Amino acid sequence: MMRFYYYWIAVLVFILDFATKRLIETKLEIMEQISVIGNFFLITSHRNRGAAFGILQEQRVFFIIITIVIVSGLIWYIQAMRKTAKPWLLIGLGLVLGGAIGNFLDRLRFGEVTDFLQFNFGSYSFPIFNVADSGIVCGVALILIDTLLSAKDEKERSQNGEDKDQNNHEQQPV
Repeated sequence: MMRFYYYWIAVLVFILDFATKRLIETKLEIMEQISVIGNFFLITSHRNRGAAFGILQEQRVFFIIITIVIVSGLIWYIQAMRKTAKPWLLIGLGLVLGGAIGNFLDRLRFGEVTDFLQFNFGSYSFPIFNVADSGIVCGVALILIDTLLSAKDEKERSQNGEDKDQNNHEQQPV
């Protein structure tokens, strides 16, 4: 497998995020829309000064500090786990890292993040998001899958270990 693939994944997410945001910023006015699939999927130029789903508006310094801490923690964890972790985990961490850096750069430079992917389900409109957000969500999903699979493996190992211990105790002469 390619060495440091998890960092290449982060770079890919960052580049896709950067390129798509700049395209939207230069080609569409704010709140201008392009229908991709009827009213279900729209490209909508939107700016977000908050976090996911528009919460914590106007908290730029807070987001910058938190993102520096998170990115530092992600890099430390990737380095600590790179030789022993399963690919699910490292790919997930790479996706989160690329997304976090993508949104961080926008907040640092502009004080806001460009969102543009809008999905509507009947009368409900899912909050508008971007490629970085997608990387973060998909990455977290892979991290959760890895956590669940690791917990299952650990449980099976501990049960097998307990069975062996019980068998050893039963087979020993008294």
